[in-house]
Amino acid sequence: MSSRSYRGKQNGLLYSSPPELLFIFGAISQYLGAALAFSIFDNLGPSMVATLRVIGAALILILFRHSWKRPLKDLDIFWTASFGIVLAGMNLCFYLAIDNLPLGNAVAIEFLGPIAVAAAGHRSLRNLISLVVAGSGVILLAQVTSEGTLIGVFMALAAGTLWALYIILGSKVARTGAHLDGLGIGMLIGGLIISPTSFNAINRAFDSPLIVLLALSTGLLGNVIPYGIDQLVFRRISKTRFAFLQSLLPATAACVGILALQQKTSVGELCGIGLIIFAIVFRGKEN
Repeated sequence: MSSRSYRGKQNGLLYSSPPELLFIFGAISQYLGAALAFSIFDNLGPSMVATLRVIGAALILILFRHSWKRPLKDLDIFWTASFGIVLAGMNLCFYLAIDNLPLGNAVAIEFLGPIAVAAAGHRSLRNLISLVVAGSGVILLAQVTSEGTLIGVFMALAAGTLWALYIILGSKVARTGAHLDGLGIGMLIGGLIISPTSFNAINRAFDSPLIVLLALSTGLLGNVIPYGIDQLVFRRISKTRFAFLQSLLPATAACVGILALQQKTSVGELCGIGLIIFAIVFRGKEN
C-alpha cells in the first residue's frame, strides 16, 4: 500500500468517525498532557510551562506540515494570529487558575464559556434543556469546594471567556485555507505573545534543560492532538454543537480516572457522567 493511499484511509477514518468519539480521544490526550504539565509546575511555574507547551506544539505542527511553504494569503494571517493568541491565553489562564484554585472549581467556572456559546447559538427548548442538564453534570463532576483565591476565580473566568472565543475563531480558521497550518502558526504567534509572562522563570529553565524538554513535549498531548482534532471536527459540525460537546471533556477525564487509574468515585460523580451522556443523546444532532 502506498503512503498516499495509507494517509487517505487515515483521513477518511478521521472524517467519518463520530465527533463524539473524536472528542473523547482528544480529551484523553488533553488530560494526560495537563497531568504531565501540572507535575512540573513546581520546577518551572505555570506561566513557563504554558508558554513552552504552546510553542512546543506549534513547532511540532509546523515541522510536520512544512507550514512555511504555505503562501501568507492562504493562511489568512489576521484570523490565524487572533486564534493563536486566544488559544495561548486560554492555556495560560487555565494553568494560573489551577495553580490558585482546586481543579474542580476551575473546570466548572471555565465551562461557562462553551455553555454561553452553545446557548447563544440555538435557543430551542431541546437545546436549553440539554445545556442545563449538561451543565449540572459538569458541576457534579467538578466537585466544587469553597477553597481557592480570588485570583484563581478571575483566571478561571478569563479562561472560560477565551474558551468561548477559541470556539468562535477556531471554527472560522478551520473553514479557511489555513486549517492545521493555521493552528501551528497561530500557536507560535500566541506562544511568543504570552512568553513575557514567563520571564521570571528563565533562570529555572536554564537550570533544568530536561524539564524544559518535558514541558515542550506536553504540547503534543495537550495541544497538537486535541486541537488538531478540533480543527477536523470544526469542519463538520456547527460551533454551537461543538460548544455543547465540550461537556465530554470533564466526563472523559472522570472516566479515565475511574477505569485506568482505579480512582474511587462518588455517587455524585457517577450521576454527573450520566447527566452529560443523557444530555448529548437527548440533544442529538441538532445544530
